[in-house]
Amino acid sequence: MAKPVITEAPAVNIIGPNTIIEGTVKCGGDIRIEGTVKGAIECGGKIVLGETGIIEGDIVCRNGDFSGQLKGQVKATDLLALKSSAKLEGDIICGKLAIEPGARFSGNCSMDPGKAEAATVDQNYDKK
Repeated sequence: MAKPVITEAPAVNIIGPNTIIEGTVKCGGDIRIEGTVKGAIECGGKIVLGETGIIEGDIVCRNGDFSGQLKGQVKATDLLALKSSAKLEGDIICGKLAIEPGARFSGNCSMDPGKAEAATVDQNYDKK
């Protein structure tokens, strides 16, 4: 009889509504933000910024999916998606960019995978 294979699900960190975090946030996996972060975020995976989410600080990530408000620079090594409710005030450096109608973006954008790759985050924060 074969032994069952147990695989570890990727960790998803959640910052819920009515939560305020001040300081640098570092995570190796994905993170979903529905509350407020005042500080930089370094994420080895995907950052999902929900409609109620607010970020005041610079971001480094692999992918970003933003529906909320952000003031700061964004470096995404792969895809950055701004949904229709997103409001981004700051510069973007990314590999690919998708902006839905209705999204607001004020800043400069450089689609330069080389510069974005230079900002890659160590994905092993949770193992140190």
